[in-house]
Amino acid sequence: MTIKRHPIFLNFYEVCHPLIQHKLTVLRDLNTNKKDFKALVGEISMLLAYETTKNLPMTLRAIETPLEKCECPVLAGKKPVVLAVLRAGLGMVDGFLTLMPSARVGHIGLYRDEKTFKPHLYYFKIPSHSKDRHFFICDPMLATGGSAVAAIEKLKEAGVKKITLVCLVAAPEGVKKVFKTYPDVPIYAASLDRELNKKAYILPGVGDAGDRLFGTK
Repeated sequence: MTIKRHPIFLNFYEVCHPLIQHKLTVLRDLNTNKKDFKALVGEISMLLAYETTKNLPMTLRAIETPLEKCECPVLAGKKPVVLAVLRAGLGMVDGFLTLMPSARVGHIGLYRDEKTFKPHLYYFKIPSHSKDRHFFICDPMLATGGSAVAAIEKLKEAGVKKITLVCLVAAPEGVKKVFKTYPDVPIYAASLDRELNKKAYILPGVGDAGDRLFGTK
């Protein structure tokens, strides 16, 4: 079994696959360089994408193999959307697109006030006719939960009904906030970490994922 459900936050799923856990350990290491950090974010995201997409709707399509005609399963409905929370979420997009190359990509820009830790929206772009699409919000870190809740709220305002939040590491404080506000939105993460520090960074965490991805530390 590679999925662990939280006994209280029933929308939270911790993906405990050995490959994910190994790669996450290397990702946490402060000695992991920018190139390897970026590659690991993509690899872990691809493994998480495999798990988070397991319930996508299917239909049958008539095809012809080299031997005979048959009906085979294919994805149904409109193309899913990978919504990157700028800027760190960009590092997760390619992992999803490796498995779903035809998926659409949306972007939401949120910056955190360093004093109040509250998110402020500065950019939002998603495909047209998105109400019936499944959205996968990608953000490496679920810390206070403020950005995640803001992103979910924006999608719901746009009429989106199917939303999944995907992150690499999560803090209990962030999971609690999302669960309390939007218990219908499942959260998938590679790890539920211990806590937040006074600056609202996840412990033990991975550091600032955006800085480590783009070399801006």
